[in-house]
Amino acid sequence: MDILLVSANREKSPYPVFPLGLSYLAGPLQTAGHQLRIIDLCFADAPETLMRDELASFPPEAVIFSIRNIDNVTYPGSRSYLQGVRETVGLCRGKAPIILGGSGYSLMPRELLDFLGGDYGIVGEGEEILPRLLDRLVKGASLHGLPGVLVKGENEFLPPLPVEKIGKPERSLFQYARYNREGGMANLQTKRGCPFSCIYCTYPILEGTRLRLRNVDDIIAEIRELVEQNGAEYLYFVDDIFNYPMEFAEQLCRAMIAAGLAIHWSAFINPSFITPELIRVMVEAGCDAFEFGTDSGSPAMLRNLGKSFAIDDVRNASALCREYGVDFAHYILFGGPGETEATVLESFELMDEVEPTAVIGMTGIRIYPGTPLHRQALAEGVITLETSLLDPVFYLSPAVRDSLCGLVTSEAMKRRNWVVPGLEINMSDAMMAALRHFPVRGPLWKLMKRLGKSRVRPMSGA
Repeated sequence: MDILLVSANREKSPYPVFPLGLSYLAGPLQTAGHQLRIIDLCFADAPETLMRDELASFPPEAVIFSIRNIDNVTYPGSRSYLQGVRETVGLCRGKAPIILGGSGYSLMPRELLDFLGGDYGIVGEGEEILPRLLDRLVKGASLHGLPGVLVKGENEFLPPLPVEKIGKPERSLFQYARYNREGGMANLQTKRGCPFSCIYCTYPILEGTRLRLRNVDDIIAEIRELVEQNGAEYLYFVDDIFNYPMEFAEQLCRAMIAAGLAIHWSAFINPSFITPELIRVMVEAGCDAFEFGTDSGSPAMLRNLGKSFAIDDVRNASALCREYGVDFAHYILFGGPGETEATVLESFELMDEVEPTAVIGMTGIRIYPGTPLHRQALAEGVITLETSLLDPVFYLSPAVRDSLCGLVTSEAMKRRNWVVPGLEINMSDAMMAALRHFPVRGPLWKLMKRLGKSRVRPMSGA
């Protein structure tokens, strides 16, 4: 079949993100004998014109949309991406079967299939099931029994099956050089699945709770290709948690050292799975930035959010970062169940104590179906079963609902290392775009140590 693959993501803040999920589909589709054409809307100045031109020059037999995110997950400055995706999907209607997929789509597959106007949807990982779906469409065969496949007009579908052997993404069809230039880092995955129980997190829904690890030799080969053939200078491991299992993380780092790969990188780290030896080999392997999904500096809030670690773990992990001279950031989520002004201040106080390079604060927590937070929001009457979550809906603790944004603004402005995207403290789209004109490699928060003082809406006249 002649297949049009469309990366629907158009968000470029804080930087454009390479469509890794869609690139994982390209290889299996080519192996199955399909002819592929890629449309990446991230860099399109006129998406509708681009779609019309491509549909005319390459009449497809199927159009596959990869939907990475449905909104920017930021409060109060939230924005939805769905209307733009809907308009683009509409241009394909009647020309070929439309198949929707991607992590964003899989969060609310029935609702999004109806809203966006697709014909079929693939829930979860698509590398194995998508070729099977296309084969049945070619043959005119029944789609009954295909795990994770949703059909227009049908509400029921079989649960998706996890991919057992995670392959290598096919990047050659995409604008990798531009992502590398404008995004400043290449993204790479070493595992799927999340066994942890954070109440808001969608990873267990999207990838399951069972960890599936890639072969270390395959990962090294992919890194080598990125460095030697694609000119990558910086990597970002997109795993939910890089350092779990600890043995696997250490094995991978030692393999990177042995391979002599000249690359710097960063990843999300769980503070309870870090030792002096692990951080030593990570740094030796090229890691120069640790990102911690800490969420709160309050012991009560860590329990309420379902975190797997304690405050002392945060302290110890931070101390190790300082000892080994590596930049590190803590991500804080304000407003979860049980949040009060006192627990908000506990988070600021802990961050003052551990002195990270940067703190990224988010106000409010996006509610997604199927999460424990969703169930709690229903029980508390924050939402009802009739509430549409296609538009961003955020959980805000009743005790701080009216005061949270003002309190966080007041406290963050006293500190030079805080970034609060929703309140545009030390971050704005204009600032991010300007920074990426410079040869910055790695997370932009590493530049926080150069900041003189905190600013609201930087580079926008404030």
